[in-house]
Amino acid sequence: MIPSHFTRFAAIDWSGAKGVRHPGIALAVCDAGDAAPVLVAPPHRAWSRGEILHWLRERAREPMLVGFDFSFAPPHVLRGAYLPGEPAPDTARAFWAYVDARAPDADLGAASFLEARRGTHFYLGAADGTKADFLHFRRCEAHANAAGFGKPSTVYDAIGAAQVAKASFAGMRLLHHLGHHVPVWPFDPPPQSGACVVEIYTTIAARAAGLRKGLSKLRDAGALDAALEALGSRPHVLLSRYTDHATDAILTAAWLRANAARAELWAPPALGAQIARTEGWTFGIS
Repeated sequence: MIPSHFTRFAAIDWSGAKGVRHPGIALAVCDAGDAAPVLVAPPHRAWSRGEILHWLRERAREPMLVGFDFSFAPPHVLRGAYLPGEPAPDTARAFWAYVDARAPDADLGAASFLEARRGTHFYLGAADGTKADFLHFRRCEAHANAAGFGKPSTVYDAIGAAQVAKASFAGMRLLHHLGHHVPVWPFDPPPQSGACVVEIYTTIAARAAGLRKGLSKLRDAGALDAALEALGSRPHVLLSRYTDHATDAILTAAWLRANAARAELWAPPALGAQIARTEGWTFGIS
């Protein structure tokens, strides 16, 4: 069944950086209606990943749709394994536990997991060989590319500004520790009450707001308000500083609110049972 109970919407711009405090994490929340999303202030000077986990657990019973912008699992379908040649599990939840058990990094980090497998499964630089040999993608990423959302990044590429590897594997640790407190779609069926976590891609929100490819970042109040208006939202409360993290979270929360009830986004034709168990799917790709 398609969930219809959500009255609150949250988007989290995530970070896989080393350390405990992460300026790259931003959390924005909005309620049903048309008021602009607002940033949620961290308990300290910047969010930790553990604090985001705690924030989410405390709201497990709220009718809230929560989007995280990292890949919830590596590719599996094309090669039949997440880490070919390594005895890793073959389902997402078991793989999250596998990563967590092998990543002692602070604050749910996972850089050591990647570094221990560089050159074998992950590309961290020229010494690891030909980068193209590491470019494996999930089925939803192929669909996103075909839909015009831009060339996706792979979780096996751990170098460069566009890399999503460290953030994604840190996110997998968070999902493991979240356990079954909150359903994670599509690995779990969408709930009919309480919160639900989905994977988001902030570029989808940017395109829906009319921002052109290559110009999807919002760095001033006027640009953010224009994008919010395109998604049916009123102007936002002025920010003390406009960062990509903050504006991505605000815009994507508004996009989640505007699109949460679209049945086709909860049942993409290409999302079969195998993909739902292993790779997952990005909410918004139909």
